[in-house]
Amino acid sequence: MRKKRRRLIGGNDDADPMSVVSNLFDVAMVFAVALMVALVTRYNMTEMFSQEDFTMVKNPGKENMEIITKEGEKINRYTPSENQDEKSGKRGKKVGIAYELENGEIIYVPEE
Repeated sequence: MRKKRRRLIGGNDDADPMSVVSNLFDVAMVFAVALMVALVTRYNMTEMFSQEDFTMVKNPGKENMEIITKEGEKINRYTPSENQDEKSGKRGKKVGIAYELENGEIIYVPEE
């Protein structure tokens, strides 16, 4: 009678103690995936995962402006500044301003 009572109180004696660790790992993986999805949707970066090509400008008109383009599977970053390394060959400067009118027409005004 005593053995029966222990089984009812103690639960399953054959349980693997490492199963707790694997369950924690599963919970951590679910949390990590949920965090990545939340960050992608929060910062509107869903374009990175689409098949369409796009161009994005970060910090337009400032010193740390950056142009990011996606062409197929390749993502290119371009930083237009005069102080950039000559090794990379990626140098540039602001040459003008473009305005888009309400009808969709774009007007380019070069700087002199």
